[in-house]
Amino acid sequence: MITAIVRYRLPAHIDRAACRDHFETIAPGFQSVQGLLSKHFIWSERGVAGGVYQWASLADAEAFYSGPWRDGIIQRYGTAPEIEFFTVFAKTDNEAGTVTVIEPAPAGATSVAD
Repeated sequence: MITAIVRYRLPAHIDRAACRDHFETIAPGFQSVQGLLSKHFIWSERGVAGGVYQWASLADAEAFYSGPWRDGIIQRYGTAPEIEFFTVFAKTDNEAGTVTVIEPAPAGATSVAD
């Protein structure tokens, strides 16, 4: 599993309400994206917006970000997004009451806490 954090600076005319409204409009379209497990649409008072994406694989993420999505971000906001990828080792889901180990440690490995 891969987490991607995507950030881009919004033009001054796009405030919190406009960003929220746009995200609400486009959110359903992400349900059909190949390999996308979830997306959190994010905004900050510093005028930065983006998303925190959970992907099944790095290949799925890279394919999505290199396609029309990237061109749309540049066209809409006038800047290329910053994208940082992270490998997910484990996930705690308090809503579901689950802990999932995505990439277990090899047998016999010791942790930092040992």
